[in-house]
Amino acid sequence: MTYEPAFATDTEWCLLASLARLGRPDGSSAYLRLSTRPVSQKLAAIPDDPAARERRRRQVVAGAYPLRRAGQPAVTIAVMGAVVPEALAAAERLAELGPHADVVCVTSPGLLFRALRARQGCPGPDPQPGEPWILEQAFPAARATPLVTVLDGHPHTLSFLATVNRVPHAALGVAQFGQSGAIEDLYRYNGIDTDSIIRAALDLVS
Repeated sequence: MTYEPAFATDTEWCLLASLARLGRPDGSSAYLRLSTRPVSQKLAAIPDDPAARERRRRQVVAGAYPLRRAGQPAVTIAVMGAVVPEALAAAERLAELGPHADVVCVTSPGLLFRALRARQGCPGPDPQPGEPWILEQAFPAARATPLVTVLDGHPHTLSFLATVNRVPHAALGVAQFGQSGAIEDLYRYNGIDTDSIIRAALDLVS
C-alpha cells in the first residue's frame, strides 16, 4: 500500500501502522511518498483532545481525514501531499468570494479505493479488505458537493473519489513531467497552484 502524508505527525502514524503490518501472515509492505518542500505544521490542526486525536490518527491511517469543514459547503477540495497549503489558501479565498469549501486531506488513495470497492461489494484479492467507514467520515453523503481533486502527481490518481458520492468533478495534477524551476512557477504551469484550484472550484459551482 502507499501513503503520501502532508504533515510530520501523519508521517509518524502512517509509518508506525506500516511497520505493524510487517511479519504478519496477512501483512503487507508499504511505500511512503514524501516531499522535501517545507510545509507549516500548524496547518495540520491536530486536535488536543485525546479522543479526537485518536479519531484523527485512525482516519490518517485509513486514507483520509477532514482538514477544514465549512458551515455550508458549496464545493469540496480533496488534496494530497505537498499542495495542502495551496488547497487551504484556496478555501480561504473562496470563502471571501462566497462559495465555502470543505478541505479533505488524502493520505492514501489506494486505501480509499479499496474502501470504495468494498462498499460496492468488490473486495478483490487483497488479504486486507477495504474499510468503507472512512468514506463516510471523509466524504459524508450529507456534505456531498462538487469535488476538486489536486496533487503534485497524475490527476487521475484521485479521480475515482468523485464516484464516492457521484458528484461533478475537476481533476488537477501533473500530466507532464521533466520541467524544472521554482515551485511556484511549476505549480502555476501545471495548474495546481491556489489560483487554479479556485478557478476549478468556481467553474463547478457556477
